[in-house]
Amino acid sequence: MSKGMKTTLITVVVLVLVGGMLVGTAVSGYNRVVTMDENVKNQWAQVENQLKRRYDLIPNLVATVKGYAAHEKGIFEDLAAARVKYFQANTVKQKIAAANQFEGPLSRLLLLQERYPDLKANENFLKLQDSIEGTENRIAVARMRYNDAVMALNSYIRTVTGGIYADLAHVGPAPYYQLPKGQAATPVVKF
Repeated sequence: MSKGMKTTLITVVVLVLVGGMLVGTAVSGYNRVVTMDENVKNQWAQVENQLKRRYDLIPNLVATVKGYAAHEKGIFEDLAAARVKYFQANTVKQKIAAANQFEGPLSRLLLLQERYPDLKANENFLKLQDSIEGTENRIAVARMRYNDAVMALNSYIRTVTGGIYADLAHVGPAPYYQLPKGQAATPVVKF
């Protein structure tokens, strides 16, 4: 083999190796953004599971409370309307907005316990209240995990190479699940 052929062969091998590394890096980056997008979708599904659990528990709580607090009809109507809006929502942003509308009436409903001593002693109410508290904790954890996945995806998309891979995979930024206005303030308890 001549010296010129050896040089050409080495050049071809180096170019193939470099090309293979570039293709491998591109495939890896593309796969990473797709995996991150699927993780966001999975975490959102977990939030939805917990929200559905909440919406399934509330009618039972409402039925229990109605006998004790018939004049609090507005709370029950607000809860029912928020539940309907959630199940009619088509996008993640719409579902987040609908779920946030549920927070106020739910808080008012749980405060009924303070106003009605008989309600506090009702075993069914106490069991349902514990279930709702557990569900609310699960929702908080699911929201946190969803927002963590959103942060990872959105941060990656904002990088130069991540943005390229996101465009190739048709993956855009995901919305954060944020507290509704007024929910971040500490409630005031007056005796």
